[in-house]
Amino acid sequence: MSNRYSFEFFPPKTPAGKEKLKTVREELGKLNPEFFSCTYGAGGSTRDNTLDTISVMREEGFSIAPHLSFGGDDEASILELIEHYKSLGVDRIVALRGDLPSGMGASRLVYAQELVEFIRKHTGEHFHLEVAAYPEIHPDAKNYEHDINCLKAKFDAGASSALTQYFYNADAWFYFMDACDKAGIDKPIYPGIMPITNYANLARFSRNCGAEIPRWLAHKLEGYGDDIESASKLGTEVVTRLCEQLLEQGVPGLHFYTMNQIEPTKTIWNNLSL
Repeated sequence: MSNRYSFEFFPPKTPAGKEKLKTVREELGKLNPEFFSCTYGAGGSTRDNTLDTISVMREEGFSIAPHLSFGGDDEASILELIEHYKSLGVDRIVALRGDLPSGMGASRLVYAQELVEFIRKHTGEHFHLEVAAYPEIHPDAKNYEHDINCLKAKFDAGASSALTQYFYNADAWFYFMDACDKAGIDKPIYPGIMPITNYANLARFSRNCGAEIPRWLAHKLEGYGDDIESASKLGTEVVTRLCEQLLEQGVPGLHFYTMNQIEPTKTIWNNLSL
């Protein structure tokens, strides 16, 4: 069975962003990924933009998986959206707990396990359901074991496979997979790959989501200062090597977080001779 590769976008907010994404998906589409995915802002805050991106890409013939979470929506609203995706020919959803927008802290979080159960209840096996996994542990998890058990619960509820948070430490992945195996998880888990372009943005985002940037790498990237080209070159080398290690160890595929850029995802892809 061949490896599965996929690329992730975020929905553009401006006409210029939409034009740029059109070029990006055309170029990355030439690499024949199994599917593209499109993110969904906190509490569904990019809902309309996500739906617009999904609709356009389906018209263009791409396989596209919308991210989905309950956020502040009720069951009727989410079911309506799911049925609309189904009518567009979408057959894959990334089911997430998601984050509530600021000001909605009192609302109940609907966990991904519940969303998976809800989708299965109303649509049966129509959708391939992706869920999130965290090799370096979810920032809200009680402990490592609890996080693994939460992932298993999502699979037990009907998830088909998982996409992971990005990471740069291969040992974290191997330990994580051992823990999943011991917990009886036997569904495919695809490593999330984040190319390194803007270090300052990456560092800020990583602090929020709990992804670790190895200390030696952080120091090297910080040392480049405004030399974006050198930082990007090092980042591409590091991420390429990480992908090589993962593929050598038999991962079922890779999921690239493109940040709506052609490069450096395409360079890493070519480095790997995929």
